[in-house]
Amino acid sequence: MKPIVEKLTLSENTSFLARTYRTPLFEVPWHQHIEYELIMFKEGEGSSFIGNYVGEFKTGDIFFLGSNLPHTFQKANKELITSALVIQFRDDFWGKDFLQLPESRNIKQLLDISYQGLKITGNLKEQLRPFVEELEFAEGFERIILLCECLQMIMYNKEYETVSTQEVKAYNTKHKERIDKIYQYTIDYFQDAVTLDNVAAHAGMSVPAFCNYFKKSTKKTYIDFLNEVRIGYACKQLIDTQKTIEAICYESGFNTLANFNKQFLKVKQVTPSRYRKDFMQRM
Repeated sequence: MKPIVEKLTLSENTSFLARTYRTPLFEVPWHQHIEYELIMFKEGEGSSFIGNYVGEFKTGDIFFLGSNLPHTFQKANKELITSALVIQFRDDFWGKDFLQLPESRNIKQLLDISYQGLKITGNLKEQLRPFVEELEFAEGFERIILLCECLQMIMYNKEYETVSTQEVKAYNTKHKERIDKIYQYTIDYFQDAVTLDNVAAHAGMSVPAFCNYFKKSTKKTYIDFLNEVRIGYACKQLIDTQKTIEAICYESGFNTLANFNKQFLKVKQVTPSRYRKDFMQRM
């Protein structure tokens, strides 16, 4: 299954989208779109999948995603209410020559960096929040001014992490369909006993060809990617539930506690018990 190519409609009085999507409208599978996206989470928490990045999101987090960068945000559990303010714009909504202006050079550089996916960090998150919130209700030329101010703040503060190293390609390529099919399969079945035979067959490839293809495409092995997805899920369980570490291990798709502890330490640089304890101390 290739990613959904999302197309959100605009009103006759707007040139870009700024709207809150709340459960059940928040839930969108692995998808991509030509528009750049600035997204701020207003409620909920869960796992973020951006290109070849696997991480977490929580209320207050802000991401800036480049054009055609595939992504999905999966809430921590099915019952959780989740919402996000989504701003989407094309690189030519200002007009075809705007980004060629010398004054726009830094904005163009920011758009180029956003192909890696940016997670906003530090004080910039708090600084951006009121501007992003105001964008949803602004009218007329004020909308364009506010969006430019958001981009300028990101550009000059540089308080962000780039999260994905996967090459971004147009959604209609054969390569893109195959890699996205693999990603969606992993997101859907990571709690099961996924094997290289399973996923290679799903991709229509032999195991050696699949392993080479995935490493070349994403700059990581499939097993590393699968473990990151499982660890991301485990982190939310450690924080949000009182389940035992052993129970979380098996629920996350690992078949031995020893391997779970080893992989968790590799991904998070701490043990599961330390991760939970550190979180409780910050509360």
